[in-house]
Amino acid sequence: MNLTRKFTEHPETVGETYGEHFVAAMGFGLALFKAAFCCVVHAILPFMFEKTGSACITELHERMVTNRARHAEQKAEQAANAKTA
Repeated sequence: MNLTRKFTEHPETVGETYGEHFVAAMGFGLALFKAAFCCVVHAILPFMFEKTGSACITELHERMVTNRARHAEQKAEQAANAKTA
């Protein structure tokens, strides 16, 4: 397997280019760092970030489920189009 393929194989499985996948994965990673930071500060100072960590996780879950549903719809549409072609 060539090096370029290693960078594009997984993103293709989720219907993205390398760049799109980079942006999405980096967004999730940075949001997780934010949630982790807020949770650590909250552990030390319980009056700070009382709901921020859980709100970040809820938002990430919603984004992930939405993207998964969008990808499933695209695959179903492609399959339907292939049958009619």
